[in-house]
Amino acid sequence: MLVVRPARPADLPALERLASSATPRLTNLPAHRDRLEERIARSQRAFSHDIDFPGEENYTFVIEDRERDEVVGTATIRALAGAHEAYYTYRQETLIHASQQLNVRREVQTLALSHEVSDASLLCALSLHPRYKDTSAESLLRRSRLMFIAQYPERFSQILAVAFPGYLDNDGESPFWNSVGRHFFVRGYQEMNHVAGVRSKSFIAEVMPQFPLYLPLLTPQARAAIGREHPAHERALEEMLAEGFLRSRHVDIFDAGPVVKGERDRLATFRNAAWHPVRIRPQHTLPDAEPAMIANQKLGDFRCVVARYALSPTGQLMLSPEHAEVLGVEEGRAVLAAPLALPDAIDALDEGEL
Repeated sequence: MLVVRPARPADLPALERLASSATPRLTNLPAHRDRLEERIARSQRAFSHDIDFPGEENYTFVIEDRERDEVVGTATIRALAGAHEAYYTYRQETLIHASQQLNVRREVQTLALSHEVSDASLLCALSLHPRYKDTSAESLLRRSRLMFIAQYPERFSQILAVAFPGYLDNDGESPFWNSVGRHFFVRGYQEMNHVAGVRSKSFIAEVMPQFPLYLPLLTPQARAAIGREHPAHERALEEMLAEGFLRSRHVDIFDAGPVVKGERDRLATFRNAAWHPVRIRPQHTLPDAEPAMIANQKLGDFRCVVARYALSPTGQLMLSPEHAEVLGVEEGRAVLAAPLALPDAIDALDEGEL
């Protein structure tokens, strides 16, 4: 059985392995023991404190395979992307250059530094063992964070954002970084990726030019990489679009990966989640039903699993004793349930202003 729960100090070796094996290496999940240890400590403080509005809290989760007694994935929510320092992105804009005398009118695409995403809550730092890729474990880990936010909305922004890793070439290099950032740092993408992970990305924005970047001046490879996700994250992006996130005009300042944003109350998990009292029945007596994410109501002991969405005639959610034990719920206690399946991703509102 797979269960999502808050990270604890004993998970540090597993987080180190997951950070080292992430494809590609994630800036927001550095393979750096001290930073990961600090991340777990910050997360524990966030789970243990009363919070009335989002701030600098980080909530780090792990997914545990209880049969193997192994932590096989991790994911984080940053309550406010720009709580500690501005969260910079490039915003895609259009400038019009016109001359009546020459009868010329040209629309030129540009990238301008922005910190608009700073006010969003950021879903980030997701890494999963390859054994569980393209399984329900991946959706559970990714979307259980939404189940947590649904229960504690005061801790998070109304706008949620996800920044996806950008496109890399066959040598693991970022065409966008080589065309833009390398001119100012004289360092390769992988080296800067590590430095930014151990420190932060804010220093990149401090050194990069403050004026708009004109896309025609970039290499064709760099232009093609803008807003393009890493191939290993294509399915993740599709799932977030199906959830209700929209492509925004923002891209990462490092590799130009896409940033998607969504209004909390318009996302599928929030719209379809419902509370049900628990009724415990033996596994073999449970009726067939579609799988769902089931979460308990315990802040510091938050748990989320995949189980059948089987309701009794009186609206009780029927759980096996094993699932009830993992969730830490007794008969009659309420749990939050949301369907695991999502509608097909749609190609809508690419120019959304979220």
